[in-house]
Amino acid sequence: MRITGLGEEIASVTGLPWNQSLEEWPEDPLLAEKRGISRHVVRLVRATSDPDSQVYAVKETVAEFANREYKVLRELSRLNAPCVEQIAVVEGRTDKNGEELPCAIVTRFLPYSLPYRVLLSGSVTAHDITTMASALALLLVRVHLLGFWWGDCSLSNTLFRRDAEGFAAYLVDAETGEFQKTLSDGQREHDLDIAMFNVAAELEDLSLSGVLYPGMDPVRAAEAVIRRYRRIWAALKERQLLDPKDRHAVERAMRQLHDIGFAVEEVSITIDGDSQMLSFQPKLVAAGYHAARLRELMGIETEELQAKRILASFDRYNAREEKSGTSMSELAKKWFIEVYEATIARIPEHMRGRVERAQMFHEILENRWYLSEHQGSDVGLNFATDSYVREILPYRRDSGVEVPVV
Repeated sequence: MRITGLGEEIASVTGLPWNQSLEEWPEDPLLAEKRGISRHVVRLVRATSDPDSQVYAVKETVAEFANREYKVLRELSRLNAPCVEQIAVVEGRTDKNGEELPCAIVTRFLPYSLPYRVLLSGSVTAHDITTMASALALLLVRVHLLGFWWGDCSLSNTLFRRDAEGFAAYLVDAETGEFQKTLSDGQREHDLDIAMFNVAAELEDLSLSGVLYPGMDPVRAAEAVIRRYRRIWAALKERQLLDPKDRHAVERAMRQLHDIGFAVEEVSITIDGDSQMLSFQPKLVAAGYHAARLRELMGIETEELQAKRILASFDRYNAREEKSGTSMSELAKKWFIEVYEATIARIPEHMRGRVERAQMFHEILENRWYLSEHQGSDVGLNFATDSYVREILPYRRDSGVEVPVV
């Protein structure tokens, strides 16, 4: 048997029962819930018997596809694409009778994520469905910007994590994908056609099973993914004509790109010869504008919408404290300790793992807003946090944790 992979993970991976078919591996029911459907045999397993140990996703396939997918995921990770992390490829497996077993690829399970079937089978709203469609569209835009043709974009090949009031989408299956220097319009359209067909078929399957959100049309929902993709792509790639007399026109154009989560690293601005309008053309963009700003200020790793919400809270704090003469970096450190960390510290330790920290802080801010609206005055962050612990957190299961409803 031969294992190729990340050095620091090899010891954990080596200890798994590679002399058994994946179908024979025992699986924790709580982990089984987080596993989506696949045309391959897939199991979610812990590295050790410790319930807090690292969780891996193991997929059986042929050696050519496993090695190819490992390399593709490694390159996507290097480029900071939203995808699962490759861990190892295991070849030359045999059972205790010496019979050959399929090759396997191991990836790190994405914490606090769930497959679409679990999310859409629960109590979701129309807003949830819209934001899931937006998340999938944004994922496809991001990989296309990197010159990656997915070849099998679908809900089944995606994991979703809560991101403030929306979702973040992560690619989990890159078996069919390939990198190009740049994607042609034809290649992008081919990927969009595949995505449209797959998403519609997957939602139709849920509809026939009787678990789809009432009134949801599978084809219209799939079309919403494509429309959102086209809007984002146009904002990033198409030329805008701006009024040269408007001193803030360029600033607003930049801010519009920031609002959808992209930093503009290079832009071309010229005067259009016929209309004398300013031509604004983004040349080089990078995803994760708010997440990068938050990381630089406070060292917090979050999803994009979470970062946007946390920064809004800090900006309000900064506006109140700006006359103190304290530098921005010192204010950020002060806010992080006195507001963010202090809020999380009010959560009982045994309940903190149910929701990711940045998502929890966002939900506490939301709870503060709702309570304050109801009461007619600001209830304060501590009151909102204690209310969240009593009334909301005990029944949350977005992270995949089973929580009995009393």
